[in-house]
Amino acid sequence: MTALVELADVSKFYGNVKALEGVSLEVHAGEITCVLGDNGAGKSTLIKIIAGLHQHDAGSFTVDGDETRLVNPRDALDRGIATVYQDLAVVPLMPVWRNFFLGSEPTVGRGPFRRLDVRTMRETTRSELLRMGIDLRDVDQPIGTLSGGERQCVAIARAVYFGAKVLVLDEPTAALGVKQSGVVLKYVAAARDAGLGVVLITHNPHHAYLVGDRFVLLKRGAMAGSHARSEISLEELTRQMAGGSELEQLSHELAREATPEFPGGHRPG
Repeated sequence: MTALVELADVSKFYGNVKALEGVSLEVHAGEITCVLGDNGAGKSTLIKIIAGLHQHDAGSFTVDGDETRLVNPRDALDRGIATVYQDLAVVPLMPVWRNFFLGSEPTVGRGPFRRLDVRTMRETTRSELLRMGIDLRDVDQPIGTLSGGERQCVAIARAVYFGAKVLVLDEPTAALGVKQSGVVLKYVAAARDAGLGVVLITHNPHHAYLVGDRFVLLKRGAMAGSHARSEISLEELTRQMAGGSELEQLSHELAREATPEFPGGHRPG
C-alpha cells in the first residue's frame, strides 16, 4: 500500500549545523507513526519539513507516491497535511465555533449584504465534535475556557473536518496531566480510526506505545531506531528512548563503590 507521506534519507542543514541527517519514515492511512526524541533530537525540524515551513536539503519527500518539495504550509494543507502545534493557534476570547472555522468561515448573502453564516458554523462545529466523540457543554463558550486537552481535541476534529489525510501532532500531551493526556490520546486514536495517517511527535514512550503502530527514534538529528509495534516492547522502547547503553554506563559511573571501611559505599554522617 502506497504511503500517504514517505521521507527517505531526508537531511536538513543550517550552514554547518546538521539539524537532520538521513531520517526516514512512512505514514500510512489508518496508522499512527510516533516520532520520539529528547529536546534537540530534531523533532521540530522534522515537523517543519512535513508541514511545509522548511524544505529538505537532501533525500526524498513523497506525498501519495509523488516526490515533492513543499513550498509553504498552504501547499501542505492543499495536499492534505494538517499540523497541530503544541502552542495551539487559537483566539482565546472567541467562541469554540469561531475558532473551529478560523480563516475558513462560510458566508451567506452577496455584496454589501454578505455576512458570516453563524448558524451553519455553530451547527457544524457541534455535530463534528460529537462525531469525534467530543461532547462540549456549549460551542458558544470562549475556547480559552476549555482545558488544554479539550482544545487539542477541537484542533484534531477541525483537521478531520477540513479533509486532512495526514495529521501531524506536535507534543499534544506535553503540558497535560494524566487524565487529560488520556483524553487527547483517545481522540488521536479516533482520527486514526477515521482513516487518517497520524504523525505523533512526543518524548513520552508510554503515551506513544498506547496508540502507536510504528516508532521512529531520533537522537541529535539522526535515526536512532525504527520499529513496528510488533517488533519492540514498551520496556525496550523506553530503554532506547532513555539512551540504552549510555544510561547503563551513567548508572555504573554514578554508583558508589563499596570499600572495606564502608561496605555500604558511603560514609556515615
